[in-house]
Amino acid sequence: MQLIIPIYKLRLCSLIDAFILQCFYSCFFIVCSHSPPPNFKHHVNEQCRLSDRMSRRLIRTYQLYSRTSGKHVQVLGNKKVNAMGDDGAVHAKLVVETDTFGSRIRIKGAKTGYYICMNNTGKLIGKRKGRGKDCIFTEIVLENNYTALQNAKYEGWYMAFTRKGRPRKASRTKQHQREAHFMKRQPKGHLLGDTQPFDVLPLPVVPFHPRRTKHTHHHSSGAH
Repeated sequence: MQLIIPIYKLRLCSLIDAFILQCFYSCFFIVCSHSPPPNFKHHVNEQCRLSDRMSRRLIRTYQLYSRTSGKHVQVLGNKKVNAMGDDGAVHAKLVVETDTFGSRIRIKGAKTGYYICMNNTGKLIGKRKGRGKDCIFTEIVLENNYTALQNAKYEGWYMAFTRKGRPRKASRTKQHQREAHFMKRQPKGHLLGDTQPFDVLPLPVVPFHPRRTKHTHHHSSGAH
């Protein structure tokens, strides 16, 4: 016996299938459009917490001007750190190394080679090897164009100095305090030949030689 299906039932099934397919696409579009975008900020923050051992380190040389003492941060030969250095002082010249692709850095004295580190009591000390997180600081650029330096191991603890240039206990520091504000400055007598990454070089001055114009002489013919 041959099974005969009416034509109107076939059309009804096709309409039902089309409706179900349309509902599926609509639901898929709604879910995709309302899904939250990827959190790239979280990814950057996580990567900044890790030390970058693969990329080439960027090294800069500058001074750190203390907002409170009016002097510069310096690392002495006895491993002590203060903000009593004059502009251009030999111990005030700092070598700054990048630690990640973010804003984490290591700071050491160019003269002594000691890294500025922080112990568990919040005291700044100098160390020969600065691989630990206690010797890494995160640069935070503030709205007033000053920079705050937060320790990577002890979050919420900042490098800070008193008006006399003495180190302040980091456990008592806050980001908004003047004692924790610094400004980067080029060392006194910095020459353009001693350029470091990110230094701005002046454009070469090309001497200007005005072109000589050819003068045409008109010979007037006399009347005969």
